[in-house]
Amino acid sequence: MKDGLIQQLKTQETFFMNTISCFSENDSSFKPMDEMYTVAEHIGHAAETIDWFLEGAFGSKGFDMNFENYEERMKKYTSFDSCLQQFKDATENGIRLITSFPESELMAPITAEIMKGAPKMAVVGAIADHSAHHRGALAVYARLAGKVPKMPYGEM
Repeated sequence: MKDGLIQQLKTQETFFMNTISCFSENDSSFKPMDEMYTVAEHIGHAAETIDWFLEGAFGSKGFDMNFENYEERMKKYTSFDSCLQQFKDATENGIRLITSFPESELMAPITAEIMKGAPKMAVVGAIADHSAHHRGALAVYARLAGKVPKMPYGEM
């Protein structure tokens, strides 16, 4: 079970990295319209959400549902390179966390308001789904910026 969850985290990371590999630090602030996330904000948010799901299911604090001033908080994500590293670190943290728990903990139900009753390990699927959502948006951004995103399902 753990090996499958770890592979799912690694796979979602590979797909994400493949898609965004056409971007560079110079693209950090690109966004199609003023009210949309920048490239860096998409990546930073995706990384932050990996940690959010893991804390929500496995941590003592649960899911932080304080979304006030969220758009303002997103402005801290200004560097493609920094956000890229944050995404890699969040994925690695998830792998370490999954590795550290016994299978009984992975199967224990989520008691928080998000995904309540699902086994805690279900957040790995939610992480992959959420990352795919932002990966897709970034593929569109790449096209709008005149770039060609790499096929996400290629080399792993």
